[in-house]
Amino acid sequence: MELQFVWLSCTSLERHNNEEDMSEKILLRSGRLIDPSRHIDVVTDILIVDGRIDSIQEKISADKQTREIDLTGKIIAPGFIDIHVHLREPGYEHKETIQTGTLSAAYGGFTAVCCMPNTNPAIDDESIVTFIQTQARLANDGIVDVYPVGSVSKKREGKSLAPIAELVNAGAIGLSDDGAPVFDAQLMRRALEYAMMYNVPIMQHCEIPELAHGGVMNEGIISTELGLPGIPGVAEEIMIARDLILAEYTNARYHVCHMSTAKAVDLVRQGKKKGIKVTSEVTPHHFTLTEEIVRSYDTNTKMNPPLRTKDDIEAVKQGLQDGSIDVIATDHAPHSLDEKDVDYVQAPFGIVGLETAIGLAMVELVEQKYLTIAQLIEKFSTNPRKIIGKEIRIAEGEAANVTFIDPDVQWTVETSKFKSKSKNSPFNGRRLKGKSIGIMNHSKIMMY
Repeated sequence: MELQFVWLSCTSLERHNNEEDMSEKILLRSGRLIDPSRHIDVVTDILIVDGRIDSIQEKISADKQTREIDLTGKIIAPGFIDIHVHLREPGYEHKETIQTGTLSAAYGGFTAVCCMPNTNPAIDDESIVTFIQTQARLANDGIVDVYPVGSVSKKREGKSLAPIAELVNAGAIGLSDDGAPVFDAQLMRRALEYAMMYNVPIMQHCEIPELAHGGVMNEGIISTELGLPGIPGVAEEIMIARDLILAEYTNARYHVCHMSTAKAVDLVRQGKKKGIKVTSEVTPHHFTLTEEIVRSYDTNTKMNPPLRTKDDIEAVKQGLQDGSIDVIATDHAPHSLDEKDVDYVQAPFGIVGLETAIGLAMVELVEQKYLTIAQLIEKFSTNPRKIIGKEIRIAEGEAANVTFIDPDVQWTVETSKFKSKSKNSPFNGRRLKGKSIGIMNHSKIMMY
């Protein structure tokens, strides 16, 4: 499907001084409004005036000044957010920039992203948070919100705490050393205690370094056959178990990033039952692909945590279904072609994911009856926004922050057309069903 970019601004650029009605009006006609936070699922019209929702009714009359958008058969959802994205700026602009990363997010259907701190320098200082926020406001007219995740430790070295109060006060919505697990138990305890004071989560990349060191794929029969060093599931599970005990001890908020194993899901499930303040996320590639695909030696199948087994995928899907897993996040990790076009062992971990996330989730979760459309929206919008304290709702008087989805469109992934600066995806050529067709945020609409 060829996408055509259309920018519909709700600003005053197209207004004329002699117009009696100076309001900018957009009428979303006959869309299926699904807002899980309000338990709403209804076909309706929505009138938006100057970027705010003026009216939600079954049939709204439009005057000549109103721009109408026919959304028959389409879904109107609260703006999707990806709480695990690597925008690479500052320091690695050859992979991605805030400009290209937020454009990729917009085309993927996200009105907001949370950017992880493994930049250069790391997001361990107020000035870096401010820099990212400034760049985000300039990128693509600021239609995609960018919420920085601050470092747990200085330079992400795991030796001493970063200035947590300074980071949060500057706008950091959580703390993580993502890609470098906080392995020192005392440092993790202190981080949880400080984060609790500011009501932000610690977002942990769960991995025991000694067990994972040198590994490039899931440890098992296939890694042995291929002669590739493995990363055992216990590397992830032991760290989660330790952290859950610390989270229970401190009564702090703890978020597990990109879970990949059945035992990890069950640990979180049991933690929730005990009342521990734990939330978790999973990526589309971890509920779609197994370790079998690594037989291709395609370096776009190399990610951390690695692709696991069929049983792990089934456990992840069950975890999404029963609420043990709260969030779908992409772990969007851009790398340039020359970085990935090397020997499998030498290649960096990670793939891009912003522009394929909705399609993969629709095919793997909704079509296979693991989730309803409303539950999918919860995983992409309601739940992640609640975790970081950026909740929104589609209601009269509220700012219009929405994602538009065509649940029936069939399309083929073409990485060459990605808006991301990098194209490292294992899904090139894959046929999908369901896609975002636009977003609206900050009085701007982007349809494609």
